[in-house]
Amino acid sequence: MKYSLVNRDDRISIELTDQFRELAAQLGMTEDRESPDVVLSIGGDGTLLHAFHLFIDKLDEISFVGIHTGHLGFFADWKPDEIELLAKLMSGPKKGYERRIVKYPLAEMQIHTKSGTEVHYALNEFTVKGAEATLVARLDINDETFEMFRGDGICISTPAGSTAYNKSLGGAIIHPSLETIQIAEIASINNRVFRTLGSSIILPRHHHCDIYPKTHQKIQLFIDHLQVVHDDIQSIRCRVADKRVSFARFRPFPFWTRVKEAFINSDKPQP
Repeated sequence: MKYSLVNRDDRISIELTDQFRELAAQLGMTEDRESPDVVLSIGGDGTLLHAFHLFIDKLDEISFVGIHTGHLGFFADWKPDEIELLAKLMSGPKKGYERRIVKYPLAEMQIHTKSGTEVHYALNEFTVKGAEATLVARLDINDETFEMFRGDGICISTPAGSTAYNKSLGGAIIHPSLETIQIAEIASINNRVFRTLGSSIILPRHHHCDIYPKTHQKIQLFIDHLQVVHDDIQSIRCRVADKRVSFARFRPFPFWTRVKEAFINSDKPQP
């Protein structure tokens, strides 16, 4: 098996990276930064987002595995003291463990400007904000006007990203087996003059939404952890992407268990 490593560049993550390289060499695996079969992320969810964008052109060919070196993340299945077991499982089939590939949906953003169209993909979310003032934009759903938005911004999240920024905005947590995108408002202005829905909206795979910012408005776009600024956006189309991201699973780790451990952190039922 060919693998590549991406780490958080802190002491623990660097030490684990060196340790995995030694184990992988002993087990006959080859490090290949250009065409790996598996990308191992050592750090946190931010590290895996970074790895995702590094290998975004090879999503059809690779799968990701995460080791968390901080708090338990949604994308990291393994703890630092399990690195030897993980290396053995990655090197080939082992009794009692079954390797499965789990695919998560992504969000696609088509940014239309006077000079052309850019296409971006997000594992967690896209966020659209006014760079210098309140965001003013028309929101269409399936080519019909839905609302005029005024506020800090709009967050378009994937099911995997529904537990991230979207959750802090009051959006729903969605199981990543569902192919959807979710639209959540960021501090919308609602009074007797300006009105928005005020609730998050979940769109299925065959739907899309278009955001039409006010002309000549300077816009900040956040694509997961990346940032782009434009002042000539004509429209932004958001939809469930045709691409998907793959994760290699060697043991069960149910999504709702991740949610419980991240936000409730208790094995005992609450009174």
